[in-house]
Amino acid sequence: MFSFLHDAREPVALPLFPLRTVLFPGGVLPVKIFEQRYIDMAKQCLADERPFGVCLLTQGEEVAASGERQEFAMIGSLARIVHWDMPQLGILHVTSEGGARFQVQRHHVEKSNLVVADVTMLAPEPALALADEYAPLARLLEIIAGKIGAANFPAEHHYDDSSWVGYRLAEVLPLPLHIKQTMLEVSDAGVRLKVLREFLKQQQLI
Repeated sequence: MFSFLHDAREPVALPLFPLRTVLFPGGVLPVKIFEQRYIDMAKQCLADERPFGVCLLTQGEEVAASGERQEFAMIGSLARIVHWDMPQLGILHVTSEGGARFQVQRHHVEKSNLVVADVTMLAPEPALALADEYAPLARLLEIIAGKIGAANFPAEHHYDDSSWVGYRLAEVLPLPLHIKQTMLEVSDAGVRLKVLREFLKQQQLI
C-alpha cells in the first residue's frame, strides 16, 4: 500500500488534513467533509489513488477561517480512502485506513487554504510477537473491539502482534490527545505497551 511513498528517499508532497484526532497505522478513520478544500482533496486522492496525510491539530480549529493560524504535529499517518458516500450535495462521508507514519519537513498553505507538506516516511516498526506479559492487554482490546463495533475497528485482527495491539489500544483508550500523539511517535512497540499497561493498571482495568 502506498508503495510510491514507501520507496521515496526524498521528501514527497502530500496534502494534509489536520484534525483533533490521532490516526495510527492500520486504524479506521471516518470523517464527514463539508469544506470545499477537503472535498476537492478527497476527490483528487480518489482519482489518483493516492493518500492524504492526517496530523493532530494542536492549535486552531478544524474548520478554519481564511487566514486563521493552524498548528499541527509534525508526525502523522497516511490515510487511504477505502469508502465514500455523498448523502447530500456538499457533504462527503469518507472512511480512511491509516498507513505508514511520516514526518513533515516543511509545508505551505495553498490559495484554497489546503495545507500541502513535503514529508519523509518513517520506517515501520519491526515485527514483534506479543509477549505473554501483555496478554491481558490483548484480551481487554478484544472486549473493547466487540463493544465499539466493526464499523469503527479494523476488519483484520492481529492480537499476537505487539505494534497492532499497542496502536489499537492507543486509539480506543480515553487518553489525552498529546499522549496519543506520543504513542504514535514512539517507534518501539515494547515501550508503547509498557506505558499503556501502566495506564490500565492505574485505571484498574487490568
